[in-house]
Amino acid sequence: MNTAPTAAPDTGVPSGDVARVRAFNRFITGRMGVLRPDHLGSPWTLTEVRVLYELMRTGRSETAALRALMEVDAGQLSRVLRRMEDEGLVSRSPSPEDGRKQEVELTAAGAHAAAMMSERADDQVRDLLAGLPADERERLLGAMETVRRVLDPPADRGGRVVLRGLRPGDLGWVVQRHGELYWREYGWDAGFEALVAGIAAEYAAGRDPEREGAWIVELDGERAGTVMCTRDGAETARLRLLLVEPWARGHGIGRLLTDECTAFARAAGYRRMTLWTHSVLAPARRIYEAAGFTLASSEAYRAFGCDLVAETWDRELAPAP
Repeated sequence: MNTAPTAAPDTGVPSGDVARVRAFNRFITGRMGVLRPDHLGSPWTLTEVRVLYELMRTGRSETAALRALMEVDAGQLSRVLRRMEDEGLVSRSPSPEDGRKQEVELTAAGAHAAAMMSERADDQVRDLLAGLPADERERLLGAMETVRRVLDPPADRGGRVVLRGLRPGDLGWVVQRHGELYWREYGWDAGFEALVAGIAAEYAAGRDPEREGAWIVELDGERAGTVMCTRDGAETARLRLLLVEPWARGHGIGRLLTDECTAFARAAGYRRMTLWTHSVLAPARRIYEAAGFTLASSEAYRAFGCDLVAETWDRELAPAP
């Protein structure tokens, strides 16, 4: 067996990022005790407990399907099932549809063990969460959902999309996410965050609810985008602060927010709508164009630590029916 170290492939991923993920893996496996031979105080290993859980959830299953579900080696699963069969926890038999295939199911003792272990797992997580204040618990659960969504995005790009008005705390999120995303994606400095903070503060302090509004879109319960409609004159509305989270792009959220903003402006009696953007923001510009905005003017200047081209886009608003 060759144990000599090999050169790391050039993937563009910094070694520090790799070390952080590995450190987290060591922390969470240690905290949850998943590597202990007596998992959750039982005589069974983590793999055996996982078999109990999956069979409790799915019922009688072909061993090939169970192996695919658990993503384990065929030989490993065979050895695990043999031990569990010897202990009277599972039974195996040929498939009635195809005798070449083998099926496995829990015995009565196995079903009792599975229920007991499921209850112990619930208790372990409950104890872990019980020591956290409600806001920290929500923060933890949100971070876990983010990990799952980033590493395993839905193939159909589905998700539950909810459009709503602002709630307490939303404006702070709007400022924070603009500052973070524009720095990460375009290198803009804190001057842009300060600009957004000023817009948010002005909106909160002097909003005319009949003629100004702001919205949040949630995707599967998490804030995924925002936009604002403000007054820019007696007959002109301004679309501001359109943002869609990177992980939520591809769900039509930007178009949904833009359409809501223009519909509100039309219903409020505005005759036209304008917006200020930059040439570098190609995805946003495509949304504006699709929503009927046209480029009115542009100007090169320097702001937010970058050389930029500012753009003004306009569109007429037909009277509300």
